[in-house]
Amino acid sequence: MEKNFSFSYEEYNSISELSDTDALLVTEARKATKLAYAPYSNFLVGAYASLTSGDFVKGSNQENASYPVGICAERALLASTAQLFPDVPIDTLAISYRNLNGSSHIPLCPCGMCRQALKEFEMRVNQPIRLILSGMEGKVIIIAQSSQLLPLAFDGEAFS
Repeated sequence: MEKNFSFSYEEYNSISELSDTDALLVTEARKATKLAYAPYSNFLVGAYASLTSGDFVKGSNQENASYPVGICAERALLASTAQLFPDVPIDTLAISYRNLNGSSHIPLCPCGMCRQALKEFEMRVNQPIRLILSGMEGKVIIIAQSSQLLPLAFDGEAFS
């Protein structure tokens, strides 16, 4: 039996078309790129999230000469959130980047490892995470639920 997977997303031409709240999250994610440590890739990623408690958390990528030791902005943010605000769901997470070797106008989508981590966080707090994806300028994409980016995800059900 053939089955299909699809999802919808919103696309905007620029941050100016977003609600004030969403524009603030994107602006703060863009600012968070300044906190990134990326001397090897020159690819600075920032993330900024609003929590259901009304609190905010930010994260940035942190590279290391031993590449597997680095951490993406999204996972840095998720780890901080879990420690500072245990069991508090993330309502919306904005992600942006600054490419020091080129342009930064295409919306950035989380890598596979971050998609898995986002999916797990959603399951952990039992609430979807809304994503806002952007660069430093140009189009902005909004996805209603981060787990839509990882169909057929490994979700631990195999351990049951």
